[in-house]
Amino acid sequence: MKSSLVAAIIVVLAVAHGYFSPGLVQFLQYMGLPLSPRTYMEDSKTKIQPLLEKFQAEATKLQEQVKPFIASIEDQMKPLTENFNAQVRPLTDMMEKFFETVKDQTKALMPPQ
Repeated sequence: MKSSLVAAIIVVLAVAHGYFSPGLVQFLQYMGLPLSPRTYMEDSKTKIQPLLEKFQAEATKLQEQVKPFIASIEDQMKPLTENFNAQVRPLTDMMEKFFETVKDQTKALMPPQ
């Protein structure tokens, strides 16, 4: 971080004077600092790309390892949800019939239009 700040200051000073002396360019190269934002981005991409590929491979491997666990949980939950639905279905059917009756009675009370 500090070396990047130092390099940025040196570059700004050099640009302010209107030239890049060969000594400055050599110094920046010696420090391992890029000479332009484009170079910096390319260098960063080159350094990050292998890490990104490794991360992607590990994420894929983890996803494959977790699939059986998730399938097991789904298998355990299926009977519970089916049981819940079986118990709740009569109640929802009854409520549906009740609301239908209320709607029909309300329509019967309304004056004809």
